[in-house]
Amino acid sequence: MGEQRSGKRSDAAYDEGGNVSPVKIVAALLILGGILGLVYGGFTYTKSTREAKLGPLEFQVKDKERVNIPVWAGVGAIVVGAGLLLVRPKG
Repeated sequence: MGEQRSGKRSDAAYDEGGNVSPVKIVAALLILGGILGLVYGGFTYTKSTREAKLGPLEFQVKDKERVNIPVWAGVGAIVVGAGLLLVRPKG
């Protein structure tokens, strides 16, 4: 009841200065990326490929490209991220 808190967190995700550990940030990004890869299976982007000018007319062809993310890559990212979260820093 009479215990005072110093304001510093003692969680393993934080370093001595109270900042979030870079390893934990990378782990969270890997897990998030793996989940998104499994849910969406990939992503699409638009690529301008050909351009032609005929007098005042200008033509441009835009192709949609899809990049598929393999299931093993999504699962692997989640496993590596979880492993990084579970590893406790020595000290």
